[in-house]
Amino acid sequence: MKRKIFFAAIAIIVLIQFIQPQKNNAIGAQPNAIATKYAVPTEVSKILTVACNDCHSNKTVYPWYSNIQPLGWWLTYHVNDGKKHFNLDEFTTYTLKRQEHKLEELVESQEDHWMPLDSYTWIHKEARLTDAQRKVLVNWANQTRKHIQADPNFIASSKEN
Repeated sequence: MKRKIFFAAIAIIVLIQFIQPQKNNAIGAQPNAIATKYAVPTEVSKILTVACNDCHSNKTVYPWYSNIQPLGWWLTYHVNDGKKHFNLDEFTTYTLKRQEHKLEELVESQEDHWMPLDSYTWIHKEARLTDAQRKVLVNWANQTRKHIQADPNFIASSKEN
């Protein structure tokens, strides 16, 4: 009986390898990316690339183990969840109020050190941000928020609410 269970488990593990999730691999420039509307300095861009883009953009760099199920499914869930909350490549499709709020959340995430997630930085050591890097992100996000808040359309939408 134990032998049958063992072989059944092996068969299931082998079979699920054929069920691969869709990869988050957009090709080319993203027309709705934050950098198409707002200044993203090189230093900020580098930080975003290393610590944020895998889960918060349309281009994920997948590790080798993403092809092993169920790890690939777990990664796909995290990427999709991250993009649902904040997608740097779809940023300009957000309303101005939402853009400003997402940048406010970015500031909070850095000040409170809850992003990037520990589960990400355990494997991606380069994504562990220093206090100086966090400050760069916070300063940039706050500056961009002020730019958005100065937009006449933002001011008009704020008066309506």
